[in-house]
Parts: sequence; C-alpha cells; structure tokens
Amino acid sequence: MTDRPPRPTIAQIREISQPISVTGRPTSEHWIADLYLRRLSPYLTRIFLRTPISANGVTWLMIFTGASIGPALLIQGWVGIALALFLSQLQMLIDCCDGEVARWRNTKSPMGIFLDKLGHYFAECLIPLCLGLRLAGWPSESVTTSIYPYFGALLAILVLINKGLNDAVHVARAFSGLEKIQDTKGVNLPVKGLLRQLRKVFNYLPAHRIFHSVEFTILIAIFGSYGQALTIALGIAFFVTLGHITAIVTSSKLKNI
Repeated sequence: MTDRPPRPTIAQIREISQPISVTGRPTSEHWIADLYLRRLSPYLTRIFLRTPISANGVTWLMIFTGASIGPALLIQGWVGIALALFLSQLQMLIDCCDGEVARWRNTKSPMGIFLDKLGHYFAECLIPLCLGLRLAGWPSESVTTSIYPYFGALLAILVLINKGLNDAVHVARAFSGLEKIQDTKGVNLPVKGLLRQLRKVFNYLPAHRIFHSVEFTILIAIFGSYGQALTIALGIAFFVTLGHITAIVTSSKLKNI
C-alpha cells in the first residue's frame, strides 16, 4: 500500500494508473480500451478506490460479469442479445479498472493475473456454448434436436485451446529459464519467409479476435439469429487454431536466444 490520497482526482488516476507501458501495448490493449474505455475507466476506478474493495475484488466482479455474458444469450429475442452486448462492454470496463486500482494501491500480484486469466477463460468459452443452446431453443427444446449445441461446444473447446496456446508459450519459456516475452511490435510474427508475410495480413484482418467476448457478441448481434453464423465461426476457429500453432512454432517465442 502507498500513502496516495484516498480520494484522488481523475488526472491523478490517469497519471499513476494509466502509464504508457499499459496504454501503449501494441498487442495487449483492446481496441475498445483505446477507443473509449480508458477515458471512462478512471471515473469507475475512483469509485472503487473510495471503498474497501481490493484490486482482486474488482477482478472477481469482472469474472462474474464476464461469466454472465453467455447465459444472457439464453434469453430469447433481442433482450438477450442486447444484454450480452452490454455485459461484454461492462466486463472490459471493469477489466481496465482492476489494473488501475492495483497500480494506484501498488498491490499487483500473481493472484490478480491468475484471476484475470480465469475471467476471460470463463467468458469466452461460455459464449459459444450458450449460443449453441440459444439456437437450439433450449430449455424449451431438447439439445438433442439440433446440431448447434454440439457446434457451440466444439467452438468453446477451440476457443479454450487458442487461449491456452498463448499461456503455454509463457509456461514453456518459464520452465526453460527464459525471460518474459516483451509486448513489442512484431513479437508474434514468424521469424522469416512467406509465413511472416501471411501473418502480417492478420494485422489487418484479425480473424482470431472475433472470439473475444466483445467481438463475438457484436458478431452475434449481427448474425446471431442465423445458425449458419455459428457454423462459419466454427470453420474460422479451426483455421485460426492451425494458424496460431504454426505462428508460434515459427516465431522467436520458443527460441533459446
């Protein structure tokens, strides 16, 4: 803990809790954070700082919010879709705030990182699961009357695999005694050749990002009433998973340099 004022100004929060090392990350900062969430988050962070809630407590709130996105889709009609859209935005806003609270109070911890990962895993696997159930008309209809619950479950597995691949890289490096990967431009690219050029294309067509809770709920809002959207998303997920594995093994991330 620090001796910083318990009732900081918005300017003070921006100075301490939104350093360029966070807001300037080329691969970690979400585009809606850049677009508007980081402008709003200090106001919510200031409210949290006036309460006894810890940074990890804020993260638990993010976990609950994110885990609610998928179940919201089980509410049929536009109400469920609109609620899922709202919750995905709220999850990301709170996700900004937990780090800001931790940086202000100087209480960053491994537990906070673990909880943050847990929150995103829960949110992003429950969305396709519940979308498949929604398209099958569950609970009014049995899950065995439609193929979509199975497609949703398979998509959820692929989403988890893709998230696990990122974390597996960090685990492999840690177990090998290598330093943490720096979040710098180009770190995700294959070392050389055609694969490097192909990977650059996805900087402009980031298909892998559609399975994030924000992008996925936007996609559902546009195409969610059509089962074909889930089928297309599943096909994209297979392609992304194969490409993700290829990009990792051909990049410098696992090189002992």
